[in-house]
Amino acid sequence: MEAVVSDVVAPEDLIKFEKKYKAEEQKGSVSKDTKFEYAWCLIRSKYTADIKKGVVLLDELVLKASKDDSRDFLFYLAVANYRLKDYERALKYIRTLLKNEPGNTQALELQTLIEKALKKDGLVGIAICSGIGLGVAGLAGLIGLAVAKGAKS
Repeated sequence: MEAVVSDVVAPEDLIKFEKKYKAEEQKGSVSKDTKFEYAWCLIRSKYTADIKKGVVLLDELVLKASKDDSRDFLFYLAVANYRLKDYERALKYIRTLLKNEPGNTQALELQTLIEKALKKDGLVGIAICSGIGLGVAGLAGLIGLAVAKGAKS
């Protein structure tokens, strides 16, 4: 699963699918397949702005999708949000997919990966907050010490 979430699109593939998407867009109608291919490339980009653009396209697709199509859209929305480090949103998408397909092993693996990242991220957040709290307490102690020394003089 690590390979899926860390896969990076080749720049020439991104350009190819962007051209196809824009050509159809200029004609007035982008096919579901073209939109999905372009979104799939975007979410595998190394650039956050591209990933976010891919999320928008996948969100549009999911709204109009059949149950079968929504599986892929939801999966890649979870992947994209994982890559954006929005683990709670990634979990929301993967759980929606699993509600429809509880035995989907690929989705279950992704859910496990997301949950691990969420726990790790939560622990890092707690450590940062604890560090800030200790820093503030230490600073307050130093100020108190300086004030006490100043009062003795």
